[in-house]
Amino acid sequence: MSPRERFTTPYGFHTTTKEVLDGVDLTGRRAIVTGGASGIGVETARALAGAGAEVTIAVRNVEAGSRVAREIAAGTGNSKVSAAPLELTDRASVASFTDAWQGPLHILVNNAGVMALPELHRTPEGWELQFATNHLGHFNLVLGLHDALAAAAGARIVSLSSTGHLFSPVVFDDIHFEHRAYEPWLAYGQSKTANALLAVGAAERWADDGITANAVMPGGIRTGLQRHQESNMTPEVEEAFAGFNWKTVEEGAATSVLVAASPLLEGVTGRYFEDCNEAELNTDPNPYADSGVRPYALDADDAARLWEVSTAMLRS
Repeated sequence: MSPRERFTTPYGFHTTTKEVLDGVDLTGRRAIVTGGASGIGVETARALAGAGAEVTIAVRNVEAGSRVAREIAAGTGNSKVSAAPLELTDRASVASFTDAWQGPLHILVNNAGVMALPELHRTPEGWELQFATNHLGHFNLVLGLHDALAAAAGARIVSLSSTGHLFSPVVFDDIHFEHRAYEPWLAYGQSKTANALLAVGAAERWADDGITANAVMPGGIRTGLQRHQESNMTPEVEEAFAGFNWKTVEEGAATSVLVAASPLLEGVTGRYFEDCNEAELNTDPNPYADSGVRPYALDADDAARLWEVSTAMLRS
């Protein structure tokens, strides 16, 4: 990876979605937010809708998604907010969603995810569930929506990663824990590295289509996902989380919204953002750091390899 100037903005750790979108008009733009019925997904969808975008919340639980969509519509005065079914680990569900999409797509926020499942779970294909949900499902979704993204002027893909990527690169020799002992945080870590590499791969392949793709780290937010995992943490992970500077949901979603919609990010692609700025490289071997991006999460060769491996899995 050749050195490049780090991209910075006037914003920072405590910046909110409202500040990021101050003066931004997204009228006429269409957005999809996966997992938009809970956590920072709700705030991401709300912020985009509040700026005028047509927002589709793609969720497993359509009833919950529809309820959130109605609440957002009522709160923002934007009637163009809806929910649609999407089960990321079900290839038929992803195909149904992408086949049903009509017209251009300006913003795709790959926000949904599962975190550090305490026991090994596999999909019917034998895929480890965190990798299948966090990466493969979104990768499949991105592929299926490529033409819609290419049809929009300056479409943007936002891929939610995490400092969890510091735990592990993608272990290509045993992605699905078939030959090594399952460890929840290593599985989560490689899935979050994969999220970052998806952005690198899409940025490389689709620049000529006018599509940009970036990964984001929201920050430590006490969402339901986070609270659910607190009982499953190892002492080392618990200690690391104890030192987190926690954000509000509005602050946590700000980086996603910045990358998705701010004019400052026009043409910026293939990068990893945290606290509303491009993250600095982190080469410290400590996996429990709370900031920075590992070089392996931005490695172009690994991104290309992951693209090919993922494509092969989906075709199997």
